[in-house]
Amino acid sequence: MASNKSRDAANRAPGEMTHKEILIVLVGLMSGMFLAALDQSVVGTAMRTIADDLGGLSMQAWATTAYLITATVSTPIYGKLGDIFGRRPLFLIAIAIFVLGSVTTGLANNMFELAAYRALQGLGAGGLFSLALTILADIVPPRERARYQGMFLAVFGTSSLLGPVIGGAFAGIDEILFIDGWRWVFLMNLPIGAISLFMVLKFLHIPHTPRPQKIDWWGAATIVLAVVPILIAAELGREWGWGSPLTLGLIATGVVGIVLFILVEKGMGPAALIPLALFKNQTFARTQILGFIIGIGMFGGMIVLPLVIQVVYGANPTEAGLLMLPMVAGMMTASISSGRFTSNTGKYRIFFNTGTATLFAGYIYMVFVLNADTPIWLVSIGMILIGFGLGQLMQTTMVSSQNSVEAKDIGVATSTATFFRQMGGTLGVAVFMSILFGQLKDSVLAAFSKPEVQTDLQNAVSDPAVMADPANGPILGLIESGQAADAISLDSSFLIGADERLTAPFRIGFVESSLSVFLIAGGVVFIAFIFSWFIKEVPLRTKSASQEAAEAASL
Repeated sequence: MASNKSRDAANRAPGEMTHKEILIVLVGLMSGMFLAALDQSVVGTAMRTIADDLGGLSMQAWATTAYLITATVSTPIYGKLGDIFGRRPLFLIAIAIFVLGSVTTGLANNMFELAAYRALQGLGAGGLFSLALTILADIVPPRERARYQGMFLAVFGTSSLLGPVIGGAFAGIDEILFIDGWRWVFLMNLPIGAISLFMVLKFLHIPHTPRPQKIDWWGAATIVLAVVPILIAAELGREWGWGSPLTLGLIATGVVGIVLFILVEKGMGPAALIPLALFKNQTFARTQILGFIIGIGMFGGMIVLPLVIQVVYGANPTEAGLLMLPMVAGMMTASISSGRFTSNTGKYRIFFNTGTATLFAGYIYMVFVLNADTPIWLVSIGMILIGFGLGQLMQTTMVSSQNSVEAKDIGVATSTATFFRQMGGTLGVAVFMSILFGQLKDSVLAAFSKPEVQTDLQNAVSDPAVMADPANGPILGLIESGQAADAISLDSSFLIGADERLTAPFRIGFVESSLSVFLIAGGVVFIAFIFSWFIKEVPLRTKSASQEAAEAASL
């Protein structure tokens, strides 16, 4: 048996790994990715409780923005450092930073500390995603890669279901072991992170060909100057006003940062954080543009679905997570099937076309089907379509980006693709949330003026049972004071348990505003569909990045 193993190893090319060895490495990768993916979904359901406890409800956006900024900015930095020093040590550092940020966040005493510690968490998260995908590219040839990436999407799907359940559960408990329940949303990352560190140390062993070169410190500084102001403006511009001096000043600063970053990167040449020479490759450049557009469309539309389920259908965060299962199922099904097709045929570009077309169909379906009385099973059909489109696109953009560059640039290519998609997603969320809440007040007021709504409201107010039910007290008070249309933009909890006749104008108004988001998101995705036909398909290589690097080093 031992002699057979030694013969197999001798027959293998330098840097080549067996299927079993690849699966063992994936165990370590997925444990780290699960850590970051779970954190993205678990915090959202608990944030309101956290902000209330720390006395900073108006500052909760900063906690989200701080995490997003550091995660986005650090992504290309991890990619470049991983190319120079190796992925494994950087991946271990990313896990350690993330766990340290989680523990400090769980011990925060005010919203300022929470935002600062969430920023530290984001520094770790930026490496967990991009490095995991880069390591996969190191050990798996492009033609086989899509099949394995389906496992990563399974991690995202599982975390998206578990996150709201866990976050809602912890936020609903006053104390666990004499510690506030919401703090365990972050403190639970300590044991999970310890397991991840053990798994990575034990199983994540990959070959690395050293590439000593200068570190692009000025590139890192200018990308911070470019990205941070734009992300802050995108996240908080709706609150400040898009035409306010502060928002315009931040955007102008970001534009200056972009110009300086391009000049620095041009001067650094191959040692640049994001080598501009990569964009001379049309397939790579166009894939990044497509990824950015898709990021705007898919994240912008996805952010509205959980809100619709909670506001229109009265689901709590835990139930909303479970009701999103059709989208997760569609995403995983499409990812697995498209991955197998790519592995068997070597073709992948078709999924740019079919993925954007399916995602567009899902959004347009929502526009025509969704109203305040639509059965949830009909909405689930739209979620399946959206998920099916996303499953085809998320891995295809990554495979195309990685396959279009040389092995020595695989880390930079992966982090660049992740970076552009995150930037698109951030801008999409900012724009679409601005559209949603910008129209919400007028939509609710218009719903109140509908004759059938007026009749139902009068009947409800005339019903002694409705007036005696304490669950109707908050919404009745808002209606009587004339502040109902303003209140829905700040807090929808007054709808919980209230009579359907009283909640109808709010549900109708929210749906009307949501339809605008789905329609515009569909338009963005349609632009991506048109653009996808201009991306040339490069034949998928049959060797992994490690194999190619090892062969190049032996010459």
